[in-house]
Amino acid sequence: MKQTILLSVLFLSFLAKIQAQDPRFAQFYAAPIHVNPAMAGVSSGSARMALNYRDLYYSLLGNKPFRTISASYDQRFRAVNRDYFALSGSVMRDQAGLADFHLTQVNVGGSYLKQVNGGRYASNEQYIVAGAQIGFAQQSLNWSDLTFSAQYDASGYFFDPNAPTNEAFDGKSSNPYLDFNAGVLWYAVWDDNKSLYIGGAMHHINTPSASFTGDDKVRVFRRYSANAGGELPLTKQLSLMPAFLVMSQGPMLSVTTGANIRYTNREWKELALRTGLWTHVNNRANRGVGLDAVIVAAIFELEKWNLGFSYDITSSGLSASNYSRGAFEMSLTYIRPDKSKARLICPKF
Repeated sequence: MKQTILLSVLFLSFLAKIQAQDPRFAQFYAAPIHVNPAMAGVSSGSARMALNYRDLYYSLLGNKPFRTISASYDQRFRAVNRDYFALSGSVMRDQAGLADFHLTQVNVGGSYLKQVNGGRYASNEQYIVAGAQIGFAQQSLNWSDLTFSAQYDASGYFFDPNAPTNEAFDGKSSNPYLDFNAGVLWYAVWDDNKSLYIGGAMHHINTPSASFTGDDKVRVFRRYSANAGGELPLTKQLSLMPAFLVMSQGPMLSVTTGANIRYTNREWKELALRTGLWTHVNNRANRGVGLDAVIVAAIFELEKWNLGFSYDITSSGLSASNYSRGAFEMSLTYIRPDKSKARLICPKF
């Protein structure tokens, strides 16, 4: 009974946030197109493919956890002088909880990379990037897996699945809706292991309607975000890669911050290992802002490939129920080398 109540509370709290909070990745630095449209084309290669997978609360929800899968691709092209433009595409599928709530998003976008400093005699390379995305999304929900108070008898103990729910809804999915996102980014690179970047983005600029009941007033909140990071050399082979991502959407606030330490063998076929510690802070209903999870991460770099793993250790009050077992996350990034003579220099993420 306690588990049933807990699962019900988890699901009901998620329903309250359906219009309030987008899916997020702990390894946000490995999902650049999801974070900021202006990050399209900002990579050490001419093209980049990223795959991300996140599995949350498996210890509580079994085979129906909160699960997010995304794929993105972006490619950069030479424009004029040392300016570039890039095209991008991304797909995301988010599943949440016992009622099989699904969110499907498809976006296409572009960015323009404008050089503001650099060249033969410059001590650093600097770019300002502007990007935008247009796409569509749809939400779906398996109503047959939900129970409603009208289906219980007066005592509240006996449940009749065939009884009417007395709830008004038009169907199992919302209407597909158009979505618009935009962002900007500035970055500077001083050396192979010394860089800085900072950016901001706005998602759901048009606040699209996403209602299951046809209520046009139920809209997706705009998501405002700021992200920054860089790389600082410690020794010839070691560097520190701090970063943060702040997201605000409706009543929700999410802050992920931390750092990875990167070790590289500095050879022609470069091998590198990153390990790091991160924290996630969010706001909780009637309890203010608090620490939600501590995240441990490891990323393996092998020439063109980055393979990342991370685990969220729950530190909120939910840890008493899930024994601090939060989310498992995996990322895979492929970067196609840029073979042009005047290669673009970009920070590492």
